[in-house]
Amino acid sequence: MNKKLASITKTISGIRPFIAPYKWQFIGAIVMVILSVVAMVSAPSVEGMITTQLANDIALAESLGSLQIHFDAIIRIMVILALIYLVKTLSQVFAITWLTNAIQHAMRDLRNALQNKIRRLPVRYFDNHPFGDVLSRITNDVDAISNALQQSFVNVVSGILTITLALIMMIRISPLMALIAFMIIPLSLLITIFIVTRSQKRFQAQQDALGALNGAITEMYTGYNEILLFNKQEDSIKKFKKLNDHLRNNACKAQFISSTIGPLNSLVTYLTIGTVAVVGTFQILAGNITVGNLQAFVRYIWQVNDPLSQISSLSSQIQAAFAAMERVIDILNEEEEIPELNPPKHIKDMKGNISFNHVRFGYGETDLMKDLNIEVKSGQMVAIVGPTGAGKTTLINLLLRFYDVRGGSICIDGVDIREMKRGELRSMFGMVLQDTWLFSGSIYDNIRYGRLNARKDEIIAAAKMANVHHFIRTLPDGYHSLVNEEANNISQGEKQLLTIARAILKDPKILILDEATSSVDTRLEKMIQEAMHRVMEGRTSFVIAHRLSTIRNADLILVMNHGDIIEQGTHEELLAKKGFYEKLYNSQFADAE
Repeated sequence: MNKKLASITKTISGIRPFIAPYKWQFIGAIVMVILSVVAMVSAPSVEGMITTQLANDIALAESLGSLQIHFDAIIRIMVILALIYLVKTLSQVFAITWLTNAIQHAMRDLRNALQNKIRRLPVRYFDNHPFGDVLSRITNDVDAISNALQQSFVNVVSGILTITLALIMMIRISPLMALIAFMIIPLSLLITIFIVTRSQKRFQAQQDALGALNGAITEMYTGYNEILLFNKQEDSIKKFKKLNDHLRNNACKAQFISSTIGPLNSLVTYLTIGTVAVVGTFQILAGNITVGNLQAFVRYIWQVNDPLSQISSLSSQIQAAFAAMERVIDILNEEEEIPELNPPKHIKDMKGNISFNHVRFGYGETDLMKDLNIEVKSGQMVAIVGPTGAGKTTLINLLLRFYDVRGGSICIDGVDIREMKRGELRSMFGMVLQDTWLFSGSIYDNIRYGRLNARKDEIIAAAKMANVHHFIRTLPDGYHSLVNEEANNISQGEKQLLTIARAILKDPKILILDEATSSVDTRLEKMIQEAMHRVMEGRTSFVIAHRLSTIRNADLILVMNHGDIIEQGTHEELLAKKGFYEKLYNSQFADAE
């Protein structure tokens, strides 16, 4: 229990900084809630005065033999009652308005903080967490927190105040009956605590299951074509149903357990009212209280029961919110990228000489690279080849500081890249990935993404150099043709050409092509190679390719296996060695030759 309390305290502490800037609006809302509760609690006593007045008039009529209702007194009481209800209504409106404004601003700040945090998280975080689960934390979990604060805060605060003031009013009416009514609170608390402690684990499991389901959905829809190609629709449906059933099971258990709080608390209230009615009748007969007092007392019992029931019914939402808070705070507390050196170093008049000096690195506890050394001269085209898992992409990830080396150093023009700002370092690179990425928008904007201040003629020139200008001109709207959200209204090869045009427009100092021609046919591959040779001229460039035909003219070929460079040299030099590269090359071209 202490561990759970510590977890809740830690979670609240993590959310508090987002609430603090709007504390005065929260305080104003609380003041309005207090005013509303005071008005609401005073109403039953005033209502009881009407009943008492009527009862007295009737009793007087029996003794005098004629009925005379004091309407003037009743009207005065009703005016007071109307003013009380008006104050209650207006204060509730102000409370909700200020609270809504404060909460929505706080949630905006929380989303901004999450977005800024994600920008500072290392790549390994996204390698280890499904995209759908991360998305669920930013959207569903933040919404759960927002809804809980919006709907629960006022009810909880007003509920506690209402219970307190209602109990005070009950004591004023009859200490004996108040003592009986007091039994509602401990019994309701015991019921609530008993159920909440058993349902909280279910709510945590529910949020985790929702994140897993969102991750699976994202995975399925991003790989929809592959699912169709391999006829895996049934497997995907089975997987979805399994995760959906898991979510349903946890949600049903969580909601069922928490929903029993309300009925059980209502049962306690009904039993209390029955007992109070009997005791109150004897109190009236004894002359200790009036009929209006009994009426007011019963109303106060309901004023105690209503907030208890509301708080109890909101327990599921509150528990879900706490589970969501934990998941959100987990992201905010994640270890960030290694802080940058202050002040950072800069490269003036960059040449593009790159050196890997005794580099050591691994994703897990075991090192993949143990003592890697590479010297790349300015303007060289460096090809990286090797079997799957050899470490080709890892080499590029280290160069871009997506990961930091465990030992040794990587230098550009003699400057250790760890001593540079990451943004400045990555701005030196242009990169074309195997998995193309285009956003929803025009082709023109997708190319311009490489350099936002580029002129139209520069964008067209980049498209021509990438051999995609002719294709764009054949489209009905040319450069203003829209790429849809999934970018599936153009072919994979055309998408590849557009990303190459984007890289050309950026005019980078260093160019990286990661399987850049793997998704195009032979004719387009030749066109791309001609364009890339033009754009790589005078630039240091790295080419990762399985098609060895694309790297015959490379100045340096690095042959990797198991994280190490086992051979390096030109195409002719490596063939002459008759080693790993020669076998790799012959396996691709022996039949063709």
